[in-house]
Amino acid sequence: MKKIIIAIDGHSSCGKSTLSNELAEALDYVYISSGKMYRAVTLYFIENNISYSDQAIVDLALPDINIHFEKIDGNDTTFLNGRNVESEIISMAVAQQVSPVATIPAVRRAMVQQQQQMGLQKGIVMDGRDIGTVVFKDAELKIFLTASENVRAQRRYDELLAKGKPVDFESIRQNLSTRDRIDSTRVDSPLRQADDAVLLDNSNLSRAEQLEMIKALVNLRTSI
Repeated sequence: MKKIIIAIDGHSSCGKSTLSNELAEALDYVYISSGKMYRAVTLYFIENNISYSDQAIVDLALPDINIHFEKIDGNDTTFLNGRNVESEIISMAVAQQVSPVATIPAVRRAMVQQQQQMGLQKGIVMDGRDIGTVVFKDAELKIFLTASENVRAQRRYDELLAKGKPVDFESIRQNLSTRDRIDSTRVDSPLRQADDAVLLDNSNLSRAEQLEMIKALVNLRTSI
């Protein structure tokens, strides 16, 4: 069966990463999280005291940022310049700055270039904000995933709580609302549903239900 590129876009904390990871596992595809890539860039800026409002410094820093993913104990793990940063990129400090960083055209160009290199062999699932509209415009299957704001905030709250992070539900909800606004209104590659994407609201779907729905769509695309 031929392998394809599957692009999954959608709002913050709607389960894109979980779905993408499970789908990649089921299909024996490679999972690439563009969101984690932008979080890793943000972490690099924080650690190196790089002001993302200083375009000249940002341009100088970007060639020194290399991101890749590895499977560790069955989990896709993010590496920043060879260092495992999976636990660090989910901090609130990173969450509060990742959307402004992701709006920087130079940052997006650098990440898109790395993402497109990763997809040359196909057989990948990639999630993010502009995968179907910018990174892989010709992806054979595009999904636009969403859920209600309260549902997404609760999922994020539960995730951070399970990882022992200090959390406040209202702060998380406000952060998601702000990120949605920034992601949807930015000039460079705004979050939007591609014309040929399938819309899926998973507010009331279980992980198993949404996975089966997407697998059915994959079967349709790969049988053509």
